[in-house]
Amino acid sequence: MSNPANFTVFENDHRVTTGPLAEVALAVKWMADRPGASSILIFDDTTGRTIDLDLRGSDAEVVARLRPAASPPVPAAEPEPPRGRGRPKLGVVAREVTLLPRHWDWLSTQPGGASVALRKLVEEARRRNGDHDRARMARDAAYHFMSTMAGNRPGFEEASRALFASDRHRFAELIASWPPDVRDHIVKLAFNDLAG
Repeated sequence: MSNPANFTVFENDHRVTTGPLAEVALAVKWMADRPGASSILIFDDTTGRTIDLDLRGSDAEVVARLRPAASPPVPAAEPEPPRGRGRPKLGVVAREVTLLPRHWDWLSTQPGGASVALRKLVEEARRRNGDHDRARMARDAAYHFMSTMAGNRPGFEEASRALFASDRHRFAELIASWPPDVRDHIVKLAFNDLAG
């Protein structure tokens, strides 16, 4: 459904590598071990934010720490707990929703009840706003990355305004003098380009 998360490593203003977290973590571990290593930052390309990793130990230990902890096995001898309301096997999660009385009144008249009506409304909004939401998330990721890597560069404020105004031409003009790897990665994050 979605692409696996990618992470990008920068050493100063130079992009070193992009890839899955385990590959990136090992690349950073090897870089950090070399003499004269400088400023190394790892960015989550989904959010544009930096991440920290525990790179102690062997390569296998580093990679093992990146995997989510496995759930403890459920003993087969235990009887299944009584089934609650909803559909937990489908991933349905109960949470509190606060609405005005007129909203609850409307929901109570919908076929299938409030939960079914709310799920339909959410799915419809996701379909209708999907492109807009993806563009907003891409712009936000580009801004977070840009703030970290170019916050002190000439034209940063104007470039930020152009980014949020979706003025791609003006944005490109304002960041043209920035280091190529930084500039190309910002454009890739903001506009989902293959550049960089």
